[in-house]
Amino acid sequence: MSSISALERTVNKVLTQAEQDLITKIDSAYEESLTNLERSKTNLRLEYDKIVQGARKQAENLKRQIVGSSRLASRNKQLVIVETAVNDAFEMAKKKLESSAKEKSYSSLINNMLKESISAIGSNEVIVECNKRDTDLVKRSISGLSKENIKAKAVLSEKTINVIGGIRMRSADGSMTYDNTLDSRIERLKPLIRKNIVQMLRGEQ
Repeated sequence: MSSISALERTVNKVLTQAEQDLITKIDSAYEESLTNLERSKTNLRLEYDKIVQGARKQAENLKRQIVGSSRLASRNKQLVIVETAVNDAFEMAKKKLESSAKEKSYSSLINNMLKESISAIGSNEVIVECNKRDTDLVKRSISGLSKENIKAKAVLSEKTINVIGGIRMRSADGSMTYDNTLDSRIERLKPLIRKNIVQMLRGEQ
């Protein structure tokens, strides 16, 4: 009887020890699982933050691209409007100057252009070019130069040029040329016209 009791005690002791070892292992595994879970949560949170931060940067880059494209498109549109307005003003000026060729003031303008061009060329002999419509008017102006004590000899070229009006002059030896046509004068005014239109668009006038 006593031997059986001793055996039972021994078995119970072994079972109790095994049970404690198992419980300890379970507790240890549980604690390790909690630690791993917390570590995983931290890693996941870091990964999440990285993803969110990356998405924000991407969104900001996209926003800057959209804004930049919009500004560029707006600027390009403004440039097109300005150039269109300049060209329209240029065409209006052409038509107005073409019609002014019939006025008496145009004859005075041609005289002044001749004197101005002779002074600019600085040659004793010059050749004058003009369009076909102004031929007779330029001839009369050239013949009247002597009355104004202008010593330079001016000859009208038989070759006409395709311009709105005014004259183009060159020295007899061809070394100097002076473009005093209405076309070149308008062309020189283009930057000023463009500046005025830009100021108007910005509300500065």
